[in-house]
Amino acid sequence: MSHTIAELAKALGLRAEGVLDLTITRAAEPAQAGPDALAMAMDPKYAAGLAQGQAQAAILWDGADWQAMGLKAAIFAPRPRWAMAGVSELLDPGYDFGTGIHPQSFIHATAQVADGACIGPFTSIGARAVIGPNARIAPNVTVGEDAVIGADVILHAGARIGARVVIGARFIGQPNCVVGGCGFSFVTPEPSGAEDVRASLSGERQVRAQKWHRIQSLGAVRIGDDVELGANSSIDRGTIRDTVIGSGTKIDSVCQIGHNVQMGEDCMMCGMAGVAGSARIGNRVLLAGKVAVNDNIFVGDDAIVGGASRVFTNVPAGRAVLGDPATKLETQLEIRKIIRRLPRLVANVAKLQDAVFGPDRKG
Repeated sequence: MSHTIAELAKALGLRAEGVLDLTITRAAEPAQAGPDALAMAMDPKYAAGLAQGQAQAAILWDGADWQAMGLKAAIFAPRPRWAMAGVSELLDPGYDFGTGIHPQSFIHATAQVADGACIGPFTSIGARAVIGPNARIAPNVTVGEDAVIGADVILHAGARIGARVVIGARFIGQPNCVVGGCGFSFVTPEPSGAEDVRASLSGERQVRAQKWHRIQSLGAVRIGDDVELGANSSIDRGTIRDTVIGSGTKIDSVCQIGHNVQMGEDCMMCGMAGVAGSARIGNRVLLAGKVAVNDNIFVGDDAIVGGASRVFTNVPAGRAVLGDPATKLETQLEIRKIIRRLPRLVANVAKLQDAVFGPDRKG
């Protein structure tokens, strides 16, 4: 896969200078770049690495003196990460899913597989399932009965799609993701200890034997278009209504979305984050890594939840929150400043006590 500098610049909509017919075949960090590589040096702090590598061309920040860096050509990126997205797409070799339906796959007689779909070995497509046009399904994938998989979907090795799940176009399921497992819903014949504590907000309760009984998941999962689900992440089916993930939402690896969750469009959920059952997440919400959202609460449109935050109450639209428990960002920063001052405050209180009661006081 080779491109000239002129071709890359045109595809990216960026300005280029120098030897525009220079050909590159890959991207590389500056110090590791060979003569065939486009060095990714879009910030001045990466410029020093160019001298350690052998790059002839680089993608640089606006205003960079490419000739002084010994380069033959340069592309200039006012918004580096946006340019990175374009470069990575142009240079991505993709995956080899083969062609057609592999003879070692199992396709139920009642399933429908559209034209152009590729299905790898040891993959199972259940009864009445529908596979959309140009879907690419890797080895060792399972698609349950009555599931609907949209056009141009990619399911990587080990993905598990449960019964009656509906997935829109251009979904990407990374290895070992699970869509449509049963929700984690259990109940006891009498109120459980957890219910007692939650109702009273007190640890004082009657301790008694209890047996858990499953509440079956009668709903499924509905996913919009252009959604991505990371490796080893899971979306549980709903109890009565479907769990819903809106179009354009991106979910990182090792994330958990509980039963009945309603997540809006264009959200981003980073690694090891979790959303408990029946929570509602608005549009364009960002949940950073290790965020935990409590059950049955609402996070409004355009909210940003900082890393490792614990969200126990509703978050208004547009608010940025942080901490455990999550509070308004500005409030949380003040709390953290105060916590850092606590050792000095304790020392000052001790001095005051010495002055008032004497150094030999008790307690």
